[in-house]
Amino acid sequence: QLQLVESGGALVLPGGSLRLSCAASGFTLEDYAVGWFRQAPGKEREGVACIGAVRPSMTNYASSVLGRFTISRDNAKNTVTLQMNRLKPEDSGVYYCARDWRIHAENCALWQGRYNSWGQGTQVTVSS
Repeated sequence: QLQLVESGGALVLPGGSLRLSCAASGFTLEDYAVGWFRQAPGKEREGVACIGAVRPSMTNYASSVLGRFTISRDNAKNTVTLQMNRLKPEDSGVYYCARDWRIHAENCALWQGRYNSWGQGTQVTVSS
């Protein structure tokens, strides 16, 4: 059974760091591009970062997180991680990972329409 499970969300102070994980089961995650999205209360879900399927994997970041967030793969664990540094209150929201509908896609996009399998989300709150 295909499944994506996010973990690592927490309450953190501004300027702090968090590491989110997206664990896959039922398929090999490295065969697919993966995206991280977030949704704050009352706002549209937005793309944060993505990573392509082919090594070396292409990455793409929203301008609001560029230089602070890093997406990477741990193929041995069948996971994709999102390292988030220098967190700001506006980074708060529910973070979702998603799998591209195409297998072996070299590129990735921060457009939700590219993804057809989603996790349940993990809550990130940045607040003092």
